[in-house]
Amino acid sequence: MKRALLIVNPYSTHVTGRRITEVEQALRERVELRTEFTQHPGHATELAAEGAASDVDAILVFSGDGTYNEALNGAHGEVPFGFLPGGGTSVLPRALGVPRDPIEAARAAGAAIAEGRLRRISLGAVNGRRFCFSAGLGFDAEAVRRLDALGRAPGGARPGDAAFMRAIAKMLFERRGRWDAQLEIEGVGRAAFVLVANGDPYTYAGSLPLRIAPQARFELGIDFVAPSRVRARNVPQILSWIVRGNGYPDWVLTGHDLDRIDVRCDRPLPLQADGEDLGDFDSVVFEARRDAVSVLV
Repeated sequence: MKRALLIVNPYSTHVTGRRITEVEQALRERVELRTEFTQHPGHATELAAEGAASDVDAILVFSGDGTYNEALNGAHGEVPFGFLPGGGTSVLPRALGVPRDPIEAARAAGAAIAEGRLRRISLGAVNGRRFCFSAGLGFDAEAVRRLDALGRAPGGARPGDAAFMRAIAKMLFERRGRWDAQLEIEGVGRAAFVLVANGDPYTYAGSLPLRIAPQARFELGIDFVAPSRVRARNVPQILSWIVRGNGYPDWVLTGHDLDRIDVRCDRPLPLQADGEDLGDFDSVVFEARRDAVSVLV
């Protein structure tokens, strides 16, 4: 029987003691299992690195997107990963077609380990840090920071999609829907902000996929979308395009299947990767890490 490491973030929104037990039981139907709990920020990176250096056949992560990101930053690419949805949004497993129910996802992952069913995908990287599905400089990173400022529930859960949408609405109101060009994409032009995707969709608003870069694929390089400027009258158009996944007008800069995007800012701007605030930067390099990791399918 094959062996697996299960990394659990007990503070993720939908991770409970009962669900952990049920996930473990479902996995043990097909694999020998060892469970480790994250205890501090960055711990999933350490646990994944230790697991990858051991004799496990797969690493499973039961958490939200931030812990998926941490775990993948500890991987060397040889040991396959599985992602069980435990966060408020859990973008990565949803985008990979994993069942929304963590118990069903665990059974599917156990079967994939036993049968050796894998899919090789690329990852993104921003200033050397890997990301799974998205990274942004400016607009969405500012929204992530505002969400974090709301704090967490007593159990450690982050505010959900509704709070995130309220944060964006408040930001739009305060700025009166206006973003001027404040950065330069090398070889492309000036833009108000940059959204970089490693797959489609970019994220979800509840059950609604937000298709910011609809051509992005996990097997390819990275895509970007960068409005040269935004005015209040443009906001409804942009929202409509994102929901429908249609093409952008010529004042929105785009790039598809790229290996590298170099950006310089007029002033330090907030940067996010997979929904985690990375701080402020005046120079950012986005890169594609092609054929980086195997995931269970």
